[in-house]
Amino acid sequence: MALIVQKFGGTSVGNVARIRAVAEKVMQTRALGHQLVVVVSAMAGETDRLAQLAQELSGAPNPREFDVLLSTGEQVTIALLSIALLQLGCPTRSYTGAQVHIRTDSVHNKARILGIDGTKIRADLMAGKVVVVAGFQGTDEIGNITTLGRGGSDTTAVALAAALKADECQIFTDVDGVYTADPKIVPDAKRMPTVTVEEMLEMASSGAKVMQIRAVEFAGRHDVPVRILSTFQEGPGTLITRNEEDMQHPIVSGIAFNREEAKLVIHGVPDKPGIAASILGPLGDAHIEVDTIVQTLAGDNTTDVAFTVHQRDFKQALSLLEQIAKQLGAKLVKSEANVAKLSLIGVGMRSHAGVAGQMFRVLGQEGINIQLISTSEIKVSVVIDEKYLELGVQALHDAFQLGTATKEKTANSCEL
Repeated sequence: MALIVQKFGGTSVGNVARIRAVAEKVMQTRALGHQLVVVVSAMAGETDRLAQLAQELSGAPNPREFDVLLSTGEQVTIALLSIALLQLGCPTRSYTGAQVHIRTDSVHNKARILGIDGTKIRADLMAGKVVVVAGFQGTDEIGNITTLGRGGSDTTAVALAAALKADECQIFTDVDGVYTADPKIVPDAKRMPTVTVEEMLEMASSGAKVMQIRAVEFAGRHDVPVRILSTFQEGPGTLITRNEEDMQHPIVSGIAFNREEAKLVIHGVPDKPGIAASILGPLGDAHIEVDTIVQTLAGDNTTDVAFTVHQRDFKQALSLLEQIAKQLGAKLVKSEANVAKLSLIGVGMRSHAGVAGQMFRVLGQEGINIQLISTSEIKVSVVIDEKYLELGVQALHDAFQLGTATKEKTANSCEL
């Protein structure tokens, strides 16, 4: 008997028929003798509907009250799924995040989980019940309801799996695993049977929508095996693991991208120690996550600093940067909302040179200009004009032979 945490996203519980189907899937797993904790998101479109209601009343809803509103979506789903399970004869108990003491910090709309009290859940599991928990939410130290940001139910599921020492966390979604690229853009993209936590972390941070980045961080930190599965079709899915012993590592494992990027550039900043902190520090204080950063030294003892942020933070970041520019005596602030980040990812890059060069050459041959570049040990990312994104993804997928037709022949080549 294993303890399994299963998470079902908004599409999986999008209507009553799908909730009933999820209940039947849960019953199938329970019939194998496993203990089950089920985490659910709000029904598809519900969070957006609630947000729109708030926007009709205020252009900038109070963050605390906005979290109170958004958290109700998952409360509906846990009740409906529990009703469906009880109708099938399955002993079930549902809980909101507050009821199982999912404790977070006080950053509304994108809080971080600090701890979970698993006492109630363990007691219910020992009593033979399936426990259904609302994802995406928790409470801070003084009892305020908080939400974890988009995809936060993934983090709830992995955090519960860590707290309960579950054998596996299964993330059910509308895709049957992690692919070498988005199959909607690259038809011959291939499902990967396994990926490392490092690779998944880079994919999530680079825009892959399969799993929230904080959930991947939690899985890596607490050594939680996570499997990505489809709600709508049977299959082995993709296992995300820290165990690399039996894994083959192609040079490039996959391609990720993010359309939701915006670029900001501050020109003519005095070149002196601490200037980067003076620019980026206030953005961090405002909980704005800065991504790709490039600093360029000019010939007149000034420097230009370019970076990207998520589009949801674009207006706030631009306003802050304009204030910072005045304080520092910078010459100019420029911005561009229609950019995208394109990334090559693979543990195999550690032992192979030439990946970046080949990437730049392929994009150049397609007439795609590179605006910013960043690298890590297992990733190369570029910022490009958003209109060229799909062309770039397909060209790189072909060049590194990641598709189903070519993957069998080689672990992808890299011209040196």
